[in-house]
Amino acid sequence: MISGRPVFAVAPMIDWTDRHCRFFHRQISRNALLYTEMVVADAIIHGPRDRLLGHDAAEHPVALQLGGSDPAKLAEAVRIAEPYRYDEINLNVGCPSDRVQSGTFGACLMQTPDVVAASVAAMKAVATVPVTVKCRIGVDDQEPEEVLPDFIARVIDAGADVVWVHARKAWLKGLSPKENREIPPLDYDIVYRMKQRWPDVFIGINGGIQTLDEAEAHLRHVDGVMLGRAAYQNAAILADVDRRFYGAPAAAPDWNALRDAMMAYAADHIGNGGRLQHVARHMVGLFSGLPGARRYRQILSTDATKNGAGPEVIAAAFAAVETAALEREAISA
Repeated sequence: MISGRPVFAVAPMIDWTDRHCRFFHRQISRNALLYTEMVVADAIIHGPRDRLLGHDAAEHPVALQLGGSDPAKLAEAVRIAEPYRYDEINLNVGCPSDRVQSGTFGACLMQTPDVVAASVAAMKAVATVPVTVKCRIGVDDQEPEEVLPDFIARVIDAGADVVWVHARKAWLKGLSPKENREIPPLDYDIVYRMKQRWPDVFIGINGGIQTLDEAEAHLRHVDGVMLGRAAYQNAAILADVDRRFYGAPAAAPDWNALRDAMMAYAADHIGNGGRLQHVARHMVGLFSGLPGARRYRQILSTDATKNGAGPEVIAAAFAAVETAALEREAISA
């Protein structure tokens, strides 16, 4: 993962980047670094470990994001996660939700960099893979120019291999998590300056990045770029990631292969007691903006929720897009 070449990542997103989402994204890009949802250390220690940590081998490279503020518990969570063979362990220092704050972790940890440093050191002591941190540029009334350099210095000294920076503040009171992704102004330049200050440290950028063109522009200044909702809501954007960032040969997306892979995956999930909706909900945005996309969304959003729905629903959704494309070709011929 940390090989000197630029890294393109899909951000960890609670309720979105579960194992089904990651499998889907992996079919579109072979190289993008994928992240789990944030998993709380206490849940790993006391909860259903296979359900929380299990993933398909096809997901690699895949990183586990942890939430917590107790160094000993975070270290124990890393030990427990070891057999699951994640490629990276990431500490969440960016989530601003009330639920996360109540556990004294996430973005509020920007206020206690010593706790973050101790947590990183404890995780690093037991980890066999890179330990990384994802943070904000500050919270509330903090001055990023003062807070962020000190924070990064502390986590690097503690052993962090990578620092991902969401290039905006988090407001812990008064803004919802959604508003915290949109209202605080972006400051990409401060992240660029952090990379200039630590040229030998992998520093990646996140926040408000919508296109691969924007991602390429950021990579002139930092080592990695992370897209969140833009990649989730229009997953087709991932189809050109391997060529643009990893040197893969140019190739048209093989949507039929994607369809077949997802049908087989869904059939296996259903056979193990799951529902089609668990898989299909992550696929709804695939063809955004293309002919047939509306019908595709309707089929996956409606038919996939019905009792007994099976992989044939995925086939029908893809067929709607193919039919629309053929009709457009006939009209233009």
